[in-house]
Amino acid sequence: MANWNNQVVSGVGHQTKETLSGFKAFILRGNVVDLAVGIMIGAAFTAVVNGLVGDIITPLIPIPGGSLSTWTWHPPYNPNPKAVVNVGAFINVLITFLILAIVIYFFIVQPMNAFMKHYKPKDSEAPSATRDCPYCLNSVPLMAIRCGFCTSPLPPPQQPAPMQNPMVQRS
Repeated sequence: MANWNNQVVSGVGHQTKETLSGFKAFILRGNVVDLAVGIMIGAAFTAVVNGLVGDIITPLIPIPGGSLSTWTWHPPYNPNPKAVVNVGAFINVLITFLILAIVIYFFIVQPMNAFMKHYKPKDSEAPSATRDCPYCLNSVPLMAIRCGFCTSPLPPPQQPAPMQNPMVQRS
């Protein structure tokens, strides 16, 4: 019972609670859950595309002596007669990669770029803080009345004209 009165031992429960609550907040954040769902859907989609390419597309491509999916090459210079290069399996992987890249680009990247372009706030151009001297073409502050380089008097800066609402006359 002497251990229960120890401050180190009694503070462990509080520290554990803080750690677990931080872990809970991390796991329940939206982007962690979304990432996990995305990885699972991506793995399932990859399996579907692998099946499509390996079982449907490459067996339909004929080559002399069989189909593309079973194409192998035995290197003549290798002393091991069982050495085989699976060219068909590599082509399956290339076709799978191309299909996945096309689907990701056209169904995820392009729509997301269009969405972001449509809903992204427009950047308003801030008025320039400087202007060019009409005599020496050096950049001077906007409100300067003399050029700091050639000391020429400068015309007043052009201010945007105030918007006026025309009065509508009714007859």
